[in-house]
Amino acid sequence: MAKIVILGAGVSGHTAALHLKRQLKQNHEVIVVSPNADWNWIPSNIWVGVGKMKTSQVLFPLAPIYRRKRIEFHQARAVAIWPEGDEGDPMGAVDIVYTDPKREGATERLRYDFLINATGPKLNFEATPGLGPDHNSWSVCTADHAAKTSEAFAKIVEELRRGEKKTLVVGMGHGACTCEGAAFEYAFNVEHELREAGVRDNAEIVYLSNEYELGDFGVDGMRFSQSGYLTTSKIWTESLFRERNVRAILQAHVERVDPGVVHYEQLDGTKGSLEYDFAMLLPPFRGVDLQAFDRTGTDITSDLFAPNGFLKVDADYTAKPYEQWRAQDWPNTYQSPAYDNLFGIGIAFAPPHPVSRPRTSVNGTPISPAPPRTGMPSGVMGRVVAENITHRLTTGATQGPKTASMATMGAACIASAGANLRTGSAAAMTMFPIVPDYQKYPLTGRDDKATTGEIGRSGHWTKLLLHYLFIYKARGLPGWHLIPE
Repeated sequence: MAKIVILGAGVSGHTAALHLKRQLKQNHEVIVVSPNADWNWIPSNIWVGVGKMKTSQVLFPLAPIYRRKRIEFHQARAVAIWPEGDEGDPMGAVDIVYTDPKREGATERLRYDFLINATGPKLNFEATPGLGPDHNSWSVCTADHAAKTSEAFAKIVEELRRGEKKTLVVGMGHGACTCEGAAFEYAFNVEHELREAGVRDNAEIVYLSNEYELGDFGVDGMRFSQSGYLTTSKIWTESLFRERNVRAILQAHVERVDPGVVHYEQLDGTKGSLEYDFAMLLPPFRGVDLQAFDRTGTDITSDLFAPNGFLKVDADYTAKPYEQWRAQDWPNTYQSPAYDNLFGIGIAFAPPHPVSRPRTSVNGTPISPAPPRTGMPSGVMGRVVAENITHRLTTGATQGPKTASMATMGAACIASAGANLRTGSAAAMTMFPIVPDYQKYPLTGRDDKATTGEIGRSGHWTKLLLHYLFIYKARGLPGWHLIPE
């Protein structure tokens, strides 16, 4: 009987756990380690952050699901990997520290035959002085963050109702951030709620981003079909900003966040400051704090992990200029090149390079989006790795047959622009592939027919439906596996 340990219970890790148990049943052990007691449907944190949903609508406890599925659950954080075992046992192991209130601080070494690193990111607020809910800005990265942000936003709305003028800043808190789409969503949900409250004229909304131009979204922008015509995500997004009167400051790296003032640098070297009454700024990501050791206890962390803390997998990490990047650089199986029973999926794997063109300011500051790999791609990775491990256990093969390269994978995204069944809207986008392939699609890197964008009320209805659909799926309820990732 094999032991499969999964670190993390987000979209990737939880998806992998459910599929593994469904496929392997009781023939093998599936063990999940997560520091969080609850599963969070993170896309809907946007709605929590403007008061349209409660945290109870985006969270549910993991332990009952795993008991029902006969998946072993440890509420703990992983701190070290021993891929060769230790001097007492050659079986791979991972050290964990319990966060469960009943065992908080206790440690254990779990053995494994297969290990999936799906830890997600460390929210690196420390990269920017003054950034984050413990300092001078708000966040929607977790349900708890979003709830506190909602309270702060509600206070701003009340002050606007009294006739006060306010500046609200939404965007990225560092030049190397990812998840520009989430900042875009939050900005337009804020704008929508202010209109609904009748106070929009008293508020200035500023979108502050590291994107080179609007519509980049960390994927180097898109050219897509819309109502039978070809357009670009730049033109499409700029029109929405003009329509909703949201001011954009682009090509920006936030240097620090003081109380009431954001200080930033732009690509041309310009230094600016922006006074604010409310700021929701997302942090950059890095890998969680995981060390790795060989059997003798020698530190091999730098062999397994990239400098940003993400796990190296079957990608081409050769340093090369943007013009030499290829779709083939991206991983297919998410296996560690050093240990074929170790995988990194979701945000936990190290990308070979960004998707957007890298840029550096005249002062030497990198200012360009890191590559997104959340949502649909994360779920697909989780399922494919689960299928490949199942294949290896049931056939004895050393490799699984399935692949999930972001350079051959499409994605659908619905970005909320206001939550209301009657007046709400959302931008529905598809792209294929996620990572541009300029050899196959020389003009834009993507298939124009499969890369689309529309905005409207039906998009909101669809996003709301998906909220309930994916929570149903994540609960492992009857037929859950029939719902696509």
